[in-house]
Amino acid sequence: MNKAHGSNAGRTTVALLTAGLLAAGIPAASADVTTPPRIDLKVLVLDDGGSAVDALVWELNSIGLPYQTVKLGDSGRPSVDAAFLGDTVDGRPRAKFQGVIAPNDIPFGSADSPEQTALATYEKTFGIRQIDAYTWAHPEVGLDYTDQNGGWAGVLDGARTQLTDAGKSGPFGYLDGPVPFEDNSPLVSESYGYAAHPRDGYTSYLTAPTGGSLLGSYTHDGRSELVVTFAYNQYQEQFKVLARGMVEWLTQGVHLGQSRNYFAVHVDDVLAPDARWDTALHCTPGDFDCAGGAGATSDIRMTAADAQYAAQWEQSSGLTLDLLYNGGSGDEWKAEHGNADPLAAQLLADKARFRWENHTYTHEFLGCVQDTTTVPWSCAKNPDGSTQWVSRSDIYGQIINNYNWGVQNGLPVDRTELVTGEHSGLKTLPQQPQDNPDLAGALADAGVRWTGSDDSREPQQRPVGNALTVPRYPMNVYYNVGKAAEMTDEYNWIYTSKADGGSGVCENNPTSTCLPAPLDTATGYQSYIVPQEASTALRHVLANDPRPHYLHQSNLAEERIAYPVLDKVLGDYRGLFADSAPIVNLRQKDIGTELSRQSAWAQALADGKVTAYRVGNTVTVQTPSGVMAPVTAPEGTVRQQLLGTAAFGTPYAGQRSAWSAPDVFQTAITLKLPA
Repeated sequence: MNKAHGSNAGRTTVALLTAGLLAAGIPAASADVTTPPRIDLKVLVLDDGGSAVDALVWELNSIGLPYQTVKLGDSGRPSVDAAFLGDTVDGRPRAKFQGVIAPNDIPFGSADSPEQTALATYEKTFGIRQIDAYTWAHPEVGLDYTDQNGGWAGVLDGARTQLTDAGKSGPFGYLDGPVPFEDNSPLVSESYGYAAHPRDGYTSYLTAPTGGSLLGSYTHDGRSELVVTFAYNQYQEQFKVLARGMVEWLTQGVHLGQSRNYFAVHVDDVLAPDARWDTALHCTPGDFDCAGGAGATSDIRMTAADAQYAAQWEQSSGLTLDLLYNGGSGDEWKAEHGNADPLAAQLLADKARFRWENHTYTHEFLGCVQDTTTVPWSCAKNPDGSTQWVSRSDIYGQIINNYNWGVQNGLPVDRTELVTGEHSGLKTLPQQPQDNPDLAGALADAGVRWTGSDDSREPQQRPVGNALTVPRYPMNVYYNVGKAAEMTDEYNWIYTSKADGGSGVCENNPTSTCLPAPLDTATGYQSYIVPQEASTALRHVLANDPRPHYLHQSNLAEERIAYPVLDKVLGDYRGLFADSAPIVNLRQKDIGTELSRQSAWAQALADGKVTAYRVGNTVTVQTPSGVMAPVTAPEGTVRQQLLGTAAFGTPYAGQRSAWSAPDVFQTAITLKLPA
């Protein structure tokens, strides 16, 4: 009896599907009316040029989910009709898009326009979902906009919104608590929204402090829409927190692309001393552009107690630090201080607690030979006018001598990883517009495959001979400070106008703005700089961006000013996310591999060389040879192997995902979804 009932239900579903296809002008399969449709794993984006659609497109790019854009304002755009949305492939009905991102609930301006009718029929026919990127609360999206029962409209800056039980058990189950809205400036309204009472068919996922819904799904007329009634852009934390769930809802948990929340912290110059900022001269004695400061300040170097604290902090925080060491600089310090170095002894005693990475033997500049008689420095020239370069043998010596120092001291160092001092050897504008021609060869000689670069100069990974760069985010905790007051003084100098006693650099820099007034050096670091820098780092964490952040050993010394920033990043993150979505803390070679895969995948999508679709509970993905595909699917998904099946991917945020490629003798990746 149960078996017959299930069979009849299946026939009824297919009959409705066939009727819907014919109504939409899409030919149904003639050979077998029970043929399930093919649904291509691609999203349709109806773009009105607004920030909400732009933000969702940013998310699709971030995770590697393919999409096709129709710019609604372009006169020459294609018509969104039945033929545009679907067709037949090998006798099987095909939906060309698995989801639709629209600026609002009526993207074509009229509920009865031909394009709106075609879109609605398509979504109903194939069970395709739609995100209304930003709309106001009204009955047509399932919301009662009256003042009763939580109806409200206004600025959301600083609001603490709440996930509903349906949100936590549904697409936003990777989140743990309230979702705060940013409030970066009391002078600017940053977020506006409408909160309202749900009507029949509407399921609320996120509520405003008034109790009205700001985000929810509305099921009506055989269609489902994710209704968003607050404005946002791609840079705002609240969007980044919710974006994963919005995509999972849209794609019903099956899509190309994957996302993790990454955070790695490199500590440069370990064992070497760092020069100190001079608050009177407003420069750093020892630097080429700081005249008259010799002996004015002492260098900053960690102590054994600082090393002990770092190991304890790692254990309590759950985050492993990457220590980028200069073994030769440590030996020089030891020789100058009676052949004893308590710092090195303590770090080596705790060596298994940290990750270690080669930062060259004595932190020499490995680009051009620097002429320090000019301010700023310039590249020294040969008599014929050509540039003098640090030689291949000297670069190799700096790399291999430091690697050997690590091996001799039992450090778990990987020969393939390197960050040169100041990222030197790589091009350094404006003085050195090209890499040292001898750098690539020296890297190959030393077995280096991954070399760190500065993201603020070169945000994209690129080859250096056979090696690849790994861009690193510089943290706004400066290398030349060990105390909060010093940090705040230098910050004031950089970000204060000349009229207010600063350098005025911020006045002519298109990427920065000046402070309204200088920060109090006694309180400004904790009250202003820490929240600003932690917020910037957290945005990177939430962007599926594995690039590491870097600071310096000086920031773990004296007042240990790095920890308040790191603690806030981790604390804010854990206040938002459930245990199912932990921070992923990779070492440099794994970060480099992830960036390389992301780049190859983005190029394959841009070249149109990826085919992926779902038929029933079977997903098929075909990629160019050598290109791995990121795929996300529900728990319980298995992968078809040559002999049998195996569990697919690894769990993260309630889904399973992995970089995948066809096995030997296979031409495609084949997944079986849970029933």
